[in-house]
Parts: sequence; C-alpha cells; structure tokens
Amino acid sequence: MDLNDTLVFVRVAQAGSFSAAARLMGMPVSTLSVRVSRLEQRLGVTLLQRTTRRLNLTEAGQAYLLHAARGLEEIAQAEAQIDAGRHEAQGLLRITLPIDMGDEQLLDILSGYRARHPGVSVELVFSDARLDLVEQGLDVALRAGELADSSLVARQIGQARWAPFAHPDYLERAPALRQPKDLAQHAALCFSPLGRESWTLMRGKTSVNVPLQSAFAANDMRLIRQLALNAQGVALLPDYVCRREVDHGHLVPLLPGWCARTDPIHLVYPSQRYVPAKLRHFMDEAGPALSALFER
Repeated sequence: MDLNDTLVFVRVAQAGSFSAAARLMGMPVSTLSVRVSRLEQRLGVTLLQRTTRRLNLTEAGQAYLLHAARGLEEIAQAEAQIDAGRHEAQGLLRITLPIDMGDEQLLDILSGYRARHPGVSVELVFSDARLDLVEQGLDVALRAGELADSSLVARQIGQARWAPFAHPDYLERAPALRQPKDLAQHAALCFSPLGRESWTLMRGKTSVNVPLQSAFAANDMRLIRQLALNAQGVALLPDYVCRREVDHGHLVPLLPGWCARTDPIHLVYPSQRYVPAKLRHFMDEAGPALSALFER
C-alpha cells in the first residue's frame, strides 16, 4: 500500500480536477494521473470518471474518498501531536523509586516540575524492587546503590551515606559517643543487611570494626528508623531518610565523617533514539534539584 497514491486521489477529488490538484501539490498532472491509475489498479475499481470538461467520482470513489480523507486527517493529527510532544512536555510521566525516598521535599520538586509543564501528569510507583522500566511502562527510575550493566541510560545525581543517628533523648541518658569504638557501649538498632553483631565504619582510608550490643535487629530500614525516633538506641541509616528529622531536631547525626557505606544515587531511563520532551525536561530540571537534595 502506497499512501502517497491515496493522498493524490484525495487531493484530486477535493480540488475537482487534476490540473487544480497539480498546482496545489506542485506536481505534474501526468504524475498525478499515473498515481490515481495505479491506485485504481490496486483496488480493482474505477474511482474517477474523466471527461474533457469535468471529473466525476464513481460510487466506489465516493466511498473511498469518505474513508481515505478521514484516515489521512487522523494521520496528520497523530503526526502533529507527536511533533508537539517533541517540543512541549505533555502526557503521563511514570516514575518509580524506593519506598523510603518519598518525602515532602521530593514532592515539592515534582510539584515545581508540573507547575512549569501543566500538560504533564505524574504517577509515582513506589517499590523496593528494581522494576523493568520497559516491561512496566515506566519512564524513569530513582535508584540507590550500584547499577548492573544494562541498556539503561544512567545519570548519577548524588550519594547516600549510611551513618549513625540517634534521638536527643537517648543521647542524654547514654554514654558519651565520641569515636567509633564507643558504639560498643550503646544500644544498637541494627538494619540486618549491615550487620547484627558488629558494624564497620570508615573515614577516608581508615576502617574500624565495632562489636555491638544489639537491642533490635530487622531487615526493614523504616522500622529501624522509627525505633531511633523512639529513642531506643543508635541506628545506621542513610542520610537522605533522616534529613527532615535532623532539621527538626528529632535525630542527631553522630561521629561526623564516619560512615558504614556510601551508595550512589542515579536517575535511569530506557535508552531511546528520541527522548520525549516530558522526560527530557524532567532530567534537565528535576535532576539538578534532586542532586541538591541528595548532596546535603
């Protein structure tokens, strides 16, 4: 099927003559005639009855014109919408991120993005699993930790430092904590993937392994964070989940410069030849704002 033949037929029928259509399309009359004849041959019907003075549509020609003109208009509208989407952000932007990364500051960034691009709606998909972006129809992911090799495009926007935090009420009644070895005298709130019997803290090239008095252990980081907020002990937590509590004085960062682990934080999206405007603007605008958030 050659849609150019269909387009020529529609233009000839709408113009009322080959010569008028030729002038509109900037093509020789002979070329238009050949294309219409080729279309009639493919369809096996006569679409136009030609006389020296006028051009008449056959019954088949009228039916074909009705549907063909509508179809060409739909194609033109689809291409216009796609062209607009290349330049103007619009449509649904689906973002996946770990459950613990959702907070007011992130929502402020996303709200600012939407204010600048009201044609875009945002859907947040919270999951601690690394979802397949293409399979799940997701545009972009915010991910902490090392990335596996893949076809995804990745931009590092910051890092998460796992460091000790505690509530001021706990610190008032607990022994002094001035260096890593002092942790051995404290109630440890253990996120089990980082250790239940000891923690290893690093500062530069120095590494110290500290035995623990484990008060609680769990593989749920949010539970450990809540126990710390309840003044139950010292917890190793990523700094990005504590920033609001630190600002409000509900958690205190301990042992400045020491951390148990540093995880890079990336924005990743599927590799594609043409990046839609909604995603391009998100990366260009929200990316730097997120960087400032995670580099605090």
